[in-house]
This record gives sequence, C-alpha cells and structure tokens, in this order.
Amino acid sequence: MVEKLEQNVSKSKSQLAGIDSAASPDRSLRALLLLETIALADAPMSLAQLSHRLATPKATLLRMVQALERLGFLLREVDEKTYLLGPRSTQMGLRLLRNDVVMQRHRLILESLVRTLGETCNLTALDGTQVIYIDRVETQEPLRLHVEPGTHVPLHCTASGKLFLAEMPVDARQQLLQRLQLTAQTPRTITDMGLLQAELERINSRGVGIDSEEFVAGMVAVAVPIRDHDGRCVAALACHAPTARKSLNDLIEGIAHMQMAAEQLAAMFNSDA
Repeated sequence: MVEKLEQNVSKSKSQLAGIDSAASPDRSLRALLLLETIALADAPMSLAQLSHRLATPKATLLRMVQALERLGFLLREVDEKTYLLGPRSTQMGLRLLRNDVVMQRHRLILESLVRTLGETCNLTALDGTQVIYIDRVETQEPLRLHVEPGTHVPLHCTASGKLFLAEMPVDARQQLLQRLQLTAQTPRTITDMGLLQAELERINSRGVGIDSEEFVAGMVAVAVPIRDHDGRCVAALACHAPTARKSLNDLIEGIAHMQMAAEQLAAMFNSDA
C-alpha cells in the first residue's frame, strides 16, 4: 500500500512538472486561475479570450493548457480552438461538493424537501454539453428512477438541462445548441431546433424547467435554478416522479417549496465561495 502511494505521489509530481518546468507557486496559481476562468465562463474559451481575461501572453497559456489537457483537467473542443473543463476537473468539483461537511449541510435541505414533496429530489450542474447529478435524496415510494450521483444525462430533454440552456446568455446558448445532437429519448423528446428554442424561451420566462416524459417515458420532472451572488444559474434543484403517481401539474404545484429550498442552497454555496 505504501509503495503504491509513493508511486502515485511520484507520478503526480511528474505530471505537475509539465505545467511549468520551474513549478513556481506563481505559475501554479496561474493554472488554477485559468481553470477558474474557464469554469465561470458561459461558453468554451479560446486561447485569445483567456489571454485577454488573464492578461497573460498566449505562448505562456498555450503551455499551460496543453499540460492541463494532457492531465485531463481541460478538454479541447472539436474545433480545436476553444477549451472547457475536462473530466478530472469535474470529478474534483464533485468530490468537493460531496465531502462530509458540505454534503451534510445540503443533504439536510434535500431531505426536508423530499419529505414535503414526497418525491425524489436532485442537485445537478452543467458539465460541458451534459447535466451531471451532484447529489440526490430518493423518495421512499417503491416505484422510482434510480440514478447515481456522477451520472450524466442530456441537456435537451431533461428539466435541469433545458433550464441551464434557457438561463444562458443568447450567444452562449446558440453556441452550445450547435454542439448538441437532439437525439430522441422518447416519443415526446423535442428534436426540432426551432421547437426547442421556443421551449427554452418559455422556460426562461417562467424560471422553471420541465420534462414531460421527454427523457424517460412515464417520468415527469421540474427544475428551479440555484443562483450565485451575480444571479447566474450555477446549479439546479430538480424533482421527478413517475406519471403513475404524479402528473406534471402535481409537480408544478410544489415549485414554491423548491424555490425556497433553492434559495437556502444558494445561500449555503455562496457563503462558502
């Protein structure tokens, strides 16, 4: 065990050295700031955009992004000109949110909401071109959809996914929509771009994402935004139920409770920021 740990530590040191041969604290902080800048952006960023935002020469940034890409902290888009967070960054963020102290605090809010609504509630976030489940508390009802935290689901046919799209600035939304394949998951999935755009405008107007059997047949869902200090949607709180037990209108009746819980979660996340 000790030998394996030493090997992993040695490997990590070797990988990190690739970010900068000097491995100075200043350059390590630049790498963290680079990741933070991409994480907070509304769309994948180009080297030129990063250079302008961070006031750092493109040549310096290129070495960083190449090293971070090799390590899995960044992904280069298919156009090979823009970058977004990679799986290793996502997993690190997921583990942070799921550490004991943070989890206990947000789980209490989820558990209270599930008792009120009687249905499974999820905490989700945008991860590239997909939705990622951060955490969930399940209903005690025997008929339920089980999804593990860390699971990815599509944007275009889920309540959280459509909410994230609707909340984006129009330009960023258009860029992201161009990268999506509107694959039919059920007969009710919206696969026409024009119809999806109209749906997103409605969601943007009412501030609630809905899924009317678009992702899983016989399952409906609603989602509300969790906002940061600047009012941006940084996560979503969703509730879903089988149509054998609840209709979409039944879930919509619980939106006020969800919005109160979302405000509590936002206050908790923002106090940690």
